[in-house]
Amino acid sequence: MSEASFRVERDSLGEVRVPKEALYGAQTQRAVEIFPLSGWRFPRSFIRALGMIKEGAAIVNQDLGFLDSGMAAAIRQAAQEVAEGKHDDQFPLDIFQTGSGTSTHMNANEVIATLATRHWGRPVHPNDHVNMSQSSNDVIPTAIHVSAASELMEQLLPALQHLKQTIHDKAATVEHVVKNGRTHLMDALPIRMSQELRGWNGQIAQAQDRIQASFPRLLSLAIGGTAVGTGINAHPEFGRRVAEYLSSKTALGFVASSNPFEQISSQDAAVEISAQLKGIAVSLTKIANDLRWMNSGPHSGLAEIVLPILAPGSSIMPGKVNPVIPEAVLMACAQIIGQDLIVTLAGGAGNFQLNTMLPIVAYNLLCSIRLLANSTRLLADRAIRDFVVNEARIAEGVCRNPVLVTALNPMIGYEKAAAIAKRAAAEGRPVKDVAAEMTSLKREDLERLLDPKTLTQGGISPSPNTS
Repeated sequence: MSEASFRVERDSLGEVRVPKEALYGAQTQRAVEIFPLSGWRFPRSFIRALGMIKEGAAIVNQDLGFLDSGMAAAIRQAAQEVAEGKHDDQFPLDIFQTGSGTSTHMNANEVIATLATRHWGRPVHPNDHVNMSQSSNDVIPTAIHVSAASELMEQLLPALQHLKQTIHDKAATVEHVVKNGRTHLMDALPIRMSQELRGWNGQIAQAQDRIQASFPRLLSLAIGGTAVGTGINAHPEFGRRVAEYLSSKTALGFVASSNPFEQISSQDAAVEISAQLKGIAVSLTKIANDLRWMNSGPHSGLAEIVLPILAPGSSIMPGKVNPVIPEAVLMACAQIIGQDLIVTLAGGAGNFQLNTMLPIVAYNLLCSIRLLANSTRLLADRAIRDFVVNEARIAEGVCRNPVLVTALNPMIGYEKAAAIAKRAAAEGRPVKDVAAEMTSLKREDLERLLDPKTLTQGGISPSPNTS
């Protein structure tokens, strides 16, 4: 690029050449040049949170008498534009940067200051005005909490509710289907397919409960603690009022932390939420693998269901189709589990008054939330909702399951039942036929006692009348 394409900016370290049309200034440009590690950028939700925090800070600083009304209005307008995503191309920094996130924080301050200067027609300083009463050390942790809480409420929790409802609705359509249960991947006692799906449903309901239980810690904000938690250079009311503004803006119950030292020096709330996300990923892994097994075949597998056919499955085998949605979800879950490890390790990187891995906490936590929300909806809409049940194949397997003999244990004992099961398996015959030959139980009693649908109701069968 020619010299005419740059302008010269100054910061405390001296002069820096900045692209002429850039809204950011010297500190951002330095970070662009010294952190060319990955090309990974902060998610939109994080930049949105930064904009909201800066808008709230301008309002509170004006109310407290520290900012001129004209300047405050200009900063508010600029911050709103940042929150709305109108200037995302002006946030070029890699997530691998200074561990406090100061580079991205100053990126926001510089962009907002440039825009505010244009709006107001007078100079607005990124540090003295946009950053008034704030520090990277309380703003970045606050942005992590605000962005994560917003994404959970707007994306993940609705997605989990959608999956739970989809499973519930599907279960109602397969209430009549009785299939072999499986433990250790081996045939076990019968179960209704609806009962199997209700197991999935319970996992999702528990996931929702765990997210909600962790949520209060995420609503506590570091803002107002400034550099080390003491609140130096900020009015005592600043943090509380900014938290109230963010609550009104998001309809979430944010509060300024009663212990900003904890909020700034640790990332325990983010670690807790990340662990809950990992737990949901584990649940989805279980459900996705169940779907793959149930869909396996179609000729030599279980072939209990047929998942929606969405794409050719092979570059060499014509006609082959694969369970592509469960496979994609399994990969997403593996990614989320890995990202939780990163958040965990980063959470332990707090030394004394500051955690110095804030950018990768933010990045991995927010990516996990969005990836999990998308995976949850995809599994609901492209796999569970429209799978077709192979009822004939399932019924054939159930009637030949020797484990049905378990229902006779109370009447004939375990050893006798085991002998019946062994013989039925060896001869490939229904249990009730073998039991009729090896016990004194009447045929009508065997038909009733070994009815697969009855067995799905649990309990102990009453002793038949053998007189």
